[in-house]
Amino acid sequence: MAPGHVAYGLRAQYGLQVSPDTVTAWERGLSSPDTRELTALAGVLWCDTAELLGAATTLREHRMARGTAPEEVARRVGLDPAAYRRMEETGRWRGNERQTAALARALDLTPRAVLAVTGRDGELAELLRDAVGTRWQAYVKPVAKLVPLERPHLEAVLQRLHGDYQALMVATSSWGSSGGSDGERGREFLDDVAGHFWRLADPQA
Repeated sequence: MAPGHVAYGLRAQYGLQVSPDTVTAWERGLSSPDTRELTALAGVLWCDTAELLGAATTLREHRMARGTAPEEVARRVGLDPAAYRRMEETGRWRGNERQTAALARALDLTPRAVLAVTGRDGELAELLRDAVGTRWQAYVKPVAKLVPLERPHLEAVLQRLHGDYQALMVATSSWGSSGGSDGERGREFLDDVAGHFWRLADPQA
């Protein structure tokens, strides 16, 4: 189908005034269809919206892939629709722990996907670096606000993460390392602390 055929289908079947140039811009990634246009486009092309989006990476893309209106997600999460739309537009999630868990359920997101779409990977890594170096118990609540994991599982993961790092540091100290390869292992652990966290939180991922 040429862009003109697609544009005609959108007008004839869905009443959308979309030009062939607009379809071409979508194809080239120069612009994106809104929710209504994406749903209609999937209908014209006889496919699912998820196929058009490929691997969803943003909150908006995950919502659109499931064909859910922003107002419906906002209702299920417990947010004002306008506030939710602003979060989609800015890519900055500001929901609390309960709302984050509700978002995961509403869009069927894995805990790691929740963190990615809310744009808080760096924040989690910073919390984890602090947690492994001090009292991990103090970081259960802050991490729970970012990652929708069951509290007992999250506590077990943070305790294990803390234990692994402390054991590495004790071993490094007892070997009398002055910053050589052993000290480097500690820095590497902290650099990939989020990776260690996810491997403990979801070994099947």
